[in-house]
Amino acid sequence: MATPPLTPRMMTPTTLSPLGSPKSSKKSTATVRPEITLEQPSSKNKSAGSKSTKLFRRVRSVFRSLPIMSPMCKFPVGGTRLHENHVHGGTRVTGTLFGYRKTRVNLAVQENPRSLPILLLELAIPTGKLLQDLGVGLVRIALECEKKPSEKTKIIDEPIWALYCNGKKSGYGVKRQPTEEDLLVMQMLHAVSMGAGVLPVSSGGGGATEGGGGGQQQEGDLTYMRAHFERVIGSRDSETYYMMNPDGNSGPELSIFFVRV
Repeated sequence: MATPPLTPRMMTPTTLSPLGSPKSSKKSTATVRPEITLEQPSSKNKSAGSKSTKLFRRVRSVFRSLPIMSPMCKFPVGGTRLHENHVHGGTRVTGTLFGYRKTRVNLAVQENPRSLPILLLELAIPTGKLLQDLGVGLVRIALECEKKPSEKTKIIDEPIWALYCNGKKSGYGVKRQPTEEDLLVMQMLHAVSMGAGVLPVSSGGGGATEGGGGGQQQEGDLTYMRAHFERVIGSRDSETYYMMNPDGNSGPELSIFFVRV
């Protein structure tokens, strides 16, 4: 009796989960990647500001450089809590810290939660460590780069910065273009204006479930924190982002300074 000819065994194709973890194609058929509907930032569609706007910014930067005088008599303040370290009058943007707990944290800055990022940084700080520090107290991140003669590049367009966290050298910060996975995270959070949490991601052929054990599930959990930031442009060589807290909320405070020295 003739035996049938041997044929190559077909390999089961694998696909990537929404954030890059491999899983079986049988389960991927039930998962549909959401369509990216983020809008272009308005700054991409606007020309340079008017002369009056530029003059106003110059006058504002001069006033900000003056020392702050504390009055001898203090007026009683009730109701809301004052954020003495925050400078008001800047431009409100949306800032998102996200990443896997043991990997480097990413910072995405958007005009609003429904727009494409205008700035995306990868910081040499583990996501879990930074979020832990934010839960304890104030965090100040300084990003410094070298000042060059006749510099025409915008400070947020610099490719790399020296990174300092609360005065301690912590490696470097690198600007990069958003990947498909980055845009997917922004799309998943497009309805979130403020908050923190975990985005469960399938890993190793199974979804991450709450209360599940094992290091594999931790690697599949993407942690995020989103808040309103106040963008203050001091000069062409300095720019600051202050995290804004809701009134009466003593949550974490974060300031990010960009400076050319």
